[in-house]
Amino acid sequence: MPSVFDFAAVLLLLTLSYVALCAASPLGACRKCRGWGAKVRVSRFSGRLKRGRDCRRCEGYGQRVRVGRRLYNLAVRLHHDGTR
Repeated sequence: MPSVFDFAAVLLLLTLSYVALCAASPLGACRKCRGWGAKVRVSRFSGRLKRGRDCRRCEGYGQRVRVGRRLYNLAVRLHHDGTR
């Protein structure tokens, strides 16, 4: 039967893995356009993919800042403003 310490160890491992991911790759694919930067449509005549308007969420970049990186940026900004 797993104990509380096993759960805490797994939670710590997952947290450190996410921190490493945010440090290595602070940007992820936009969830709305899936990294395309625009709504993708299928052409009626040829059946090929066609780029539509730019995504409103990512403004056409196809990337977003991860939640962990946002928290890190907030902490750094808070520390910088507090030690001026």
